Amino acid sequence: MSQGVFQPVGQKRLTNIAVVRVKKHGKRFEIACYKNKVVNWRNGVEKDLDEVLQTTAVFANVSKGVLAKREDLLEAFGTDNTEAICIRILAEGELQVSDKERKVELDTLFRDVASVLSEKCINPESNRPYTISMLERALRDVHFSVDPKRPAKAQALEALPLLKSRFPIERARMRLKLLVPLGCKDELLELVRQQGGLVEEQDLVGSSFSLVCLVEPGIFRSVHSFIQTSSGGAGRLEVLALAATAEADADVAAAASGVESLSLAAQQRQQAAAPQCGPPQGYAAAAPAGSGSGFVAAAAATVPAARGPRGAGAAAARAAAAGGMVVYPRGPVEQLPEEHASRRERFAELDALQPGWTVELRSRGEGGTIDAVFFSPAGECVGAFANARRAALKASKEQQLAAA
Repeated sequence: MSQGVFQPVGQKRLTNIAVVRVKKHGKRFEIACYKNKVVNWRNGVEKDLDEVLQTTAVFANVSKGVLAKREDLLEAFGTDNTEAICIRILAEGELQVSDKERKVELDTLFRDVASVLSEKCINPESNRPYTISMLERALRDVHFSVDPKRPAKAQALEALPLLKSRFPIERARMRLKLLVPLGCKDELLELVRQQGGLVEEQDLVGSSFSLVCLVEPGIFRSVHSFIQTSSGGAGRLEVLALAATAEADADVAAAASGVESLSLAAQQRQQAAAPQCGPPQGYAAAAPAGSGSGFVAAAAATVPAARGPRGAGAAAARAAAAGGMVVYPRGPVEQLPEEHASRRERFAELDALQPGWTVELRSRGEGGTIDAVFFSPAGECVGAFANARRAALKASKEQQLAAA
């Protein structure tokens, strides 16, 4: 039995196109466009119509190559100008997206939802955010599906209750700094406590009351309304952090707490033993052992150590006493070497808030983690960058209030 003769298909298959269709007066009209260009046209990114349309012809069926009749165009659109009709179909029509394009769009939106959750949510047990990959796996475990017509933030808030049923997760609180007249102190404290807020710091600044607190994002509007109305226009609200999380480096935080726990008598002994411009033989007195931190606090000098051989020797002696190795002796932030350029850019904020800060980089052995220890303009060791930034921010605010 002989094989049948191959019969070629009499249709021209149009595969690399995106079809936009609209239905008017019971008839269907379609135009052939380039992929990914229709969305750019609707968003205003693409202005050239020739870059969007493969042809200005209006079809009744693109896949079969059937053109729309002139009478149908006049009846539906009131004109036979195909270019004007194509513009109307681009604006009003329904876009037919291929499977691959739809999958890419949904995958991108799914990752955006996980990214929003990572930015705005934390693990309440450790007060740290989850990674995006962990949240993506968790969303798949709860069988969460995204809606391409809705924003990622709204869908992330809807997914949060589903995730809470599987593992500990909650919205990260906002850290606010509130400044109100002294007469509004009790009302402000009562409002924060009623809404479940956590008071971190409170202080008197002249005739005003300053409060730093953690609040749920949902009550931000009520706090803002209170500042505007109850304080008579004299209050001020400052957002210190949209999502307050724990510091990533727990060891540096422990070192900072150990430095802060030094007694006043120990600090006075260090200052008495510390030279002003570096010791003559390249050694510096170290803080007493048992300070409770990963570092042994260096003697606090009122003048930053020189970058020359003597300053480097003093830093090396301090690091040797702490069991580590000095990567960058104590000096200005702006003089950090190029291999630490990212740290230099991050730490530059301190000098912008309060000039005169110095930093020392220490390595925990060869090839170990490099930690940064900061010293205030007065020579006091404050430890980690978070503590240094908090102190510089406080000094900057006090200076602004004094100037006002």
